[in-house]
Amino acid sequence: MRGHGWVGVGVVLGAEAALFSGVVWVGEWFTPIVWSGYVLVVDALVARGTGRSYLTTDRVEGVLVVLVSVAGWWLFEWYNVPRFWRGGADAQGLWWQYHALEPNLFLRRVGYDWSFATIFPAIFLTAAALRGSVFARLRTRPCRPSPALLRGLMGLGALAVVIPLLVVSPWLVPLVWVGWVLLLEPWNYRRGRPSWLADLAHGDASRLVSLLVSGALCGVLWEFWNFWAATKWTYTVPYLGGVKLFEMPVLGYLGFPPFALECYAMYHAVRGWLDPARRLGDPLI
Repeated sequence: MRGHGWVGVGVVLGAEAALFSGVVWVGEWFTPIVWSGYVLVVDALVARGTGRSYLTTDRVEGVLVVLVSVAGWWLFEWYNVPRFWRGGADAQGLWWQYHALEPNLFLRRVGYDWSFATIFPAIFLTAAALRGSVFARLRTRPCRPSPALLRGLMGLGALAVVIPLLVVSPWLVPLVWVGWVLLLEPWNYRRGRPSWLADLAHGDASRLVSLLVSGALCGVLWEFWNFWAATKWTYTVPYLGGVKLFEMPVLGYLGFPPFALECYAMYHAVRGWLDPARRLGDPLI
């Protein structure tokens, strides 16, 4: 494994050791620290397996992934603030809440952005590692979506991304995790951008399955590491909210695989818009 991967292993193990030893500041900054370590590890594994990674070869794309990751999660935070739409100050409609936040607002923003910056890289690198190994030869029967199906999916996606902004309800959170992929994945496909729909049209299921499994794996790790952190998040949901694995209600884990597809669709929509001539070359995943 590349050297920065061993640095990542040290960061993860050191953060765990410091957390359980009672080092206060590590508990407060545990999420961005441990996920930075994870990204280093997986980036090194991808570099070993494919010869490419965000830190060794595709550095410009790596920066873009980080920036879109931060912006993308702030978009989801916008969905999570129904008090903005109500005009009130209560937080009863929040789907997730943060606890024990840094009191200094500047440092709090640093913590937010640093944490958010690790989301897309973790998902994409995990998917790249899986696609380059476990699911490298995963094939299926070619299935080309019809223009009518693409339009229908985009229409459903448009409704799904708008309705939670207009109707404040904890029951609508699933729409946030599927709406953007329904809207943007067909659009990326029609524009000739990287797309698992295009892969399926050629009988290649490796990217789709790698992203789904990556979302599930990262989701479990998010909740596992979050459970022990001092600064953490919890959830308020109306369906089996008391049946939890770590802080996440068990049904909530169903949202992580489509969330990975959503991150992928959002990133390539932005990448395609910023780089229509494809000067960045082929994406890592």
